[in-house]
Amino acid sequence: QFVLNSFCLSKQHHSLDMTTNPILLYGDPNQALFFGGMGIVSALVFGNLGAAYGTAKSGVGICSVAVLKPELIIKSIIPVVMAGILGIYGLIISVIISGSLKAVPYDENITKNPSEWVYNYALGYKQLASGLCCGLSSLAAGLAIGVVGDAGVRANGQKNILIALILMMIFAEALALYGFIIAIVLVMSG
Repeated sequence: QFVLNSFCLSKQHHSLDMTTNPILLYGDPNQALFFGGMGIVSALVFGNLGAAYGTAKSGVGICSVAVLKPELIIKSIIPVVMAGILGIYGLIISVIISGSLKAVPYDENITKNPSEWVYNYALGYKQLASGLCCGLSSLAAGLAIGVVGDAGVRANGQKNILIALILMMIFAEALALYGFIIAIVLVMSG
């Protein structure tokens, strides 16, 4: 309230009046770009963290199995491949969000008409939510793939364990896919 009062003290500065200046009423649309940028960061960083954890945890299991049974390396690579897909989900969402980040020019005709703004806070919040949906669900899936993949790879010497491993990987990957689908819906609805 103090900031607005200090801006509106003088009636001779009508451009700073709350009723006539949409930037004071709705907020600066160029500051909303921060939330879109955080959506990009969230999708990419959390998705890659999930992919890295899944790859590292499964990779340790593959290395320990390869010492005793080198012929099982190719069969054991499935968790690493499925963990790598998680990073791709984050990359896709980040590229889609970054394509819609556009600064609003500080032209007097545009700043007075919020309907002409190409970016606003609602869009920034949607993009942040989209990035968090994709990124955090990919992180959760990466944790699941890493733990299940490590245990499955170590037990890969047993017959019939490969089918169970693939099924567990599919359900773990589905966690990331749910977040990816919601992220796409959120980004495209903006």
